[in-house]
Amino acid sequence: MKYDDIFALSIKDPTTFWSEAGRGIDWYKEPDVILDDSKPPFYRWFQGGTLNTCYNAVDRHVENGRADQVAIIFDSPVTDTIRKITYGQLQDQVSRFAGVLQDKGVGKGDTVIIYMPMIPEAAFAMLACARLGAIHSVVFGGFAPSELALRIDHAQPKLLITASGAIEGKKTLAYKPLVDKALDIASHGVDSVIVLKRDFVDAQLTTGRDYFWQDLMESAQAVDCVPVEATDPLYILYTSGTTGMPKGVMRDNGGHAVALHWSMKSIYNVEAGEVFWSASDVGWVVGHSYIVYGPLLAGCTTVFYEGKPIGTPDAGAVWRVIAEHGVKTLFTAPTAFRAIKKEDPDGKLCQSFDLSCFEALYLAGERLDSDTYHWASDLLKVPVIDHWWQTETGWAIVANCRGIEELPVKPGSPTKPVVGYDVRIVDDEGKVLGANEEGNVVIKLPLPPGTLASLWRDEEKFEKSYMTTFPGYYETSDGGFIDEDGYVYIMGRMDDVINIAGHRLSTGAMEEVVATHPDVAECAVFGAADQLKGQMPVGLVVLKAGRQRDAAELGGELAQMVRDKIGPIACYRTTAVVNRLPKTRSGKILRGTMRAIANGKEYRMPSTIDDPTTLDEISDALKGLGFAG
Repeated sequence: MKYDDIFALSIKDPTTFWSEAGRGIDWYKEPDVILDDSKPPFYRWFQGGTLNTCYNAVDRHVENGRADQVAIIFDSPVTDTIRKITYGQLQDQVSRFAGVLQDKGVGKGDTVIIYMPMIPEAAFAMLACARLGAIHSVVFGGFAPSELALRIDHAQPKLLITASGAIEGKKTLAYKPLVDKALDIASHGVDSVIVLKRDFVDAQLTTGRDYFWQDLMESAQAVDCVPVEATDPLYILYTSGTTGMPKGVMRDNGGHAVALHWSMKSIYNVEAGEVFWSASDVGWVVGHSYIVYGPLLAGCTTVFYEGKPIGTPDAGAVWRVIAEHGVKTLFTAPTAFRAIKKEDPDGKLCQSFDLSCFEALYLAGERLDSDTYHWASDLLKVPVIDHWWQTETGWAIVANCRGIEELPVKPGSPTKPVVGYDVRIVDDEGKVLGANEEGNVVIKLPLPPGTLASLWRDEEKFEKSYMTTFPGYYETSDGGFIDEDGYVYIMGRMDDVINIAGHRLSTGAMEEVVATHPDVAECAVFGAADQLKGQMPVGLVVLKAGRQRDAAELGGELAQMVRDKIGPIACYRTTAVVNRLPKTRSGKILRGTMRAIANGKEYRMPSTIDDPTTLDEISDALKGLGFAG
């Protein structure tokens, strides 16, 4: 069947389509109902079915003769380590670490926070939780203690798993002091902290609460997989919201396993035994879906890379990993390729490696600019596939499904909606727009399996955030259009969440930090286009009456504050001091207008602006920062 036929079936008869896709997963008990639509917008997939995600990702491959196949390749140029772990070894490590967790009181339905770098033990911890029916929440290791504390208080974990540290660039970052500070800040206390000791950085343990991973594993007993309901939670992953508290996206077991298994062949054209590399981090949704679960559910070999696209040691690092490990498909962010292109514009380092194994490059996390697309396509001579999705969806919304039918590429578009996603463009009143008309990108309900089932402990926020603006649709908060051929174009965020090198961060959260500076009266932070990172935050501040500050000095202080409160991942570096901010007569700050000015785009003078001359000052300030103004 062709893409159009399969897509049509998935929309017209989702029950039949996903029932067939569900055959790719091993069930303890087959589902009674494929799609339970009795309580919209809380649709549940594979109701009544029982399974275990860890069994499907690990044990069944061992039982089916893949015990000696490599499951994980750990490639760490920062520690000069390459380690290969077979499915048999993975089963041993995961089942015994599940025994460790069980001994510490972790069981079905408990939550566990994982705060670790890009090492295989992060996957062991995730899979061990899934083995027990416990719910994991992985927190990116670059987040500051205050951000980790927020997630501890919200997830209320019984136990926290971390490592003694990581190497970031040329610096060693000790994790344990960050964890200790977060636990001091948090009101919720954990029963235990398990620390994986790494050779290059030690960790101080708190007696009675903290334990070294290695010590516990010496006497650990393996435990079997615990059957769970398809609708039981697998994990919580926090994504930036437009207010200070991040949203806890909750993914269930059954729909997640079915969708990710199906996607590996259908979207990425990768099958069991082949090598798939997602150059991301386990702290982000891409790491959950396509470093850990997707490849392992499909019986592939997945690459864990602890390094950077450049600087570890140079811009040839990506080509070395592909050639050395026989990578068939690479998935990363456009930022990585912009960085490589900046360091090695002619692609000379690529010529040093045999890339005959390499078949396709997939890019996502931010909009793929045409220049980067053409550079990568001309250099690699393989398909370069842009695709679009979100933390909330867990897998691609729009993509070129090469495993079904490879469609012609249109630079600037991630191609057509993925099977199961009924993508529409609507205006602000919810009216469906025609071809090439730009508006709000929405998805007609129900969403397919594997997408967010709800927000953790906040069904009201789930409805308010995604389901109420356009009844009957999931609101993506992105804007775009669909052309006459059905190709989707994503033009950017409609809210204050910006995309920095594929990582979604809230400018609202940054504003909350900037506003606490004693000299700042009010502020606005918005995302401006950046050639390397996709978007970067820009801050405009109004000083309190009578205060005079050197702009560069103040900017440095604000940058440090954001770094301390949110983390270096926020990349907040640019601040301008202005006399006033443009607002509507009702007091709403015109962030969208300022963003358009910074990016040199045309904009309409808002009819509700209280003083149009304010925009002239903003334009001058942005010009002074090097933006279009």
